[in-house]
Amino acid sequence: MQWLDARDSDTLMIRHRVVNSVHKERSAYQEIEVIDTVDFGRMLLLDGIIQTSVRDEFIYHEMLAHVPLFVHPNPKRVLIIGGGDGGTLRETLKHPSVEEVHLVEIDERVIDASRKYLPELSGGFDDPRAKVVIRDGIEYVAEVKGAYDVILIDAPDPEGAAVGLFSTDFYANARDALGDDGVLAAQTESPFIDPKLVKEIYDRIWAQFPLCRLYTAHVPSYSVGIWSFALALKRPEMFERYRRAGGEFKTRYYNSEIHAAAFALPEYILELLGDKARA
Repeated sequence: MQWLDARDSDTLMIRHRVVNSVHKERSAYQEIEVIDTVDFGRMLLLDGIIQTSVRDEFIYHEMLAHVPLFVHPNPKRVLIIGGGDGGTLRETLKHPSVEEVHLVEIDERVIDASRKYLPELSGGFDDPRAKVVIRDGIEYVAEVKGAYDVILIDAPDPEGAAVGLFSTDFYANARDALGDDGVLAAQTESPFIDPKLVKEIYDRIWAQFPLCRLYTAHVPSYSVGIWSFALALKRPEMFERYRRAGGEFKTRYYNSEIHAAAFALPEYILELLGDKARA
């Protein structure tokens, strides 16, 4: 009997029954593994950490993509940092206003594995509006000024090469890569399992934008608690003027009611984030 011990923290692991090991390789950056599990179906792992599963990936990808894209009044040019599995790209391309999406991924082998073994997620790579850039996202963002309407930071956990994707300098460069109406969204880890880290990330983003709001969803394969995202705006008034979803395309989790409710935070998270979260 084969099991995956998925680390949720230094003191907590969740076990998944593995049906089959589909693919495993060591790229220049990390170990890439695709497995089939009993409860969550096919999973993508990087260095042994769950990145996505076919059973619940729609929750994470819809919330990372649609919340910021519906806040922006007319998103045309979108930048995705990371996201080599293709799920965030797939959701972004559902928006008819989007004319061009640049996906910057440091590890081409993640994309290759996803295209081969995760077709449910990776179909967007074949869309003519999608352009893949194999490069360090930190370096890429530092060189771009005012080019994008929306930036989505689909980063893995802040370990190894990904640490810089959670830094103050990176968020400052991402702000400068946005146009005047620019919107940024980023995954920001679990406030239940790792509250100190969430607070640090939130404060770094807030320091670079006129408004930052944390929002949440429960992604079962990621954590025993809720998962968090940050929405940052260059024009704060856009936060209350988001476009309501209404049949433009099919979703499985996101809708206008979920959009509003996701920003209603429990007291323990409000206390963690401090006064700015209540402003």
